[in-house]
Amino acid sequence: RVYIPNSFFYATTTSLLVVLLAGMAGYAFSRYRFWGHQTLLVSILAITGVPLLTNLLALYQIGANLRKAQLPFYDDRLFLVVVYLGFFLPLSVWIAKGFFDAIPRDLDEAALIDGCTPVGALMRISIPLALPGLMAIFLLTFVNVWNEFIAGYLLLAKNELKPAMFGLYEFLSQNIINLQVVAAACILIALPIVVIFLFARRTFFAAMMEGAVKG
Repeated sequence: RVYIPNSFFYATTTSLLVVLLAGMAGYAFSRYRFWGHQTLLVSILAITGVPLLTNLLALYQIGANLRKAQLPFYDDRLFLVVVYLGFFLPLSVWIAKGFFDAIPRDLDEAALIDGCTPVGALMRISIPLALPGLMAIFLLTFVNVWNEFIAGYLLLAKNELKPAMFGLYEFLSQNIINLQVVAAACILIALPIVVIFLFARRTFFAAMMEGAVKG
């Protein structure tokens, strides 16, 4: 079935977009002060406390309205990616801001004095130094999206678009008696996460230790 490839698409696409947007937003919040800066930061923090389940009914209604209007956006992979992006981006912005806050501003100023543009200073100085944190954001988002079930189950009508967790749910409902087969299916679903973590564990632990030392 296509459930596992679907989850790879959702998790990878969402994680890359979250890293890109959270990196830019975190850098902006860390390096610049503008009107409403603190209010916006607090608002983003408040959004992180809103559970996904509380908004599913509203999202389902929005999707139903889009479907009635015969817009291609509903019941499409992009729709679910946007939903995941909205829920996993706020916390990632705060994580990225924390890593950029730990990078001395003097490095950016030195790059600007040497003729670097602000974008050049971001790409050549700040991003490489914050790479462990961005990698941690990618892994955190990837795991959360991969393990998510409710949104993919409720917001997508076509089974061929649903993620791996729905496939596992469907499989369990058909093989609830055969525990060996159920265990094999669970291992198959968990295997990609284990492999990715094994390859990226050094970067992930480096990011966590760096955050602990800064704290």
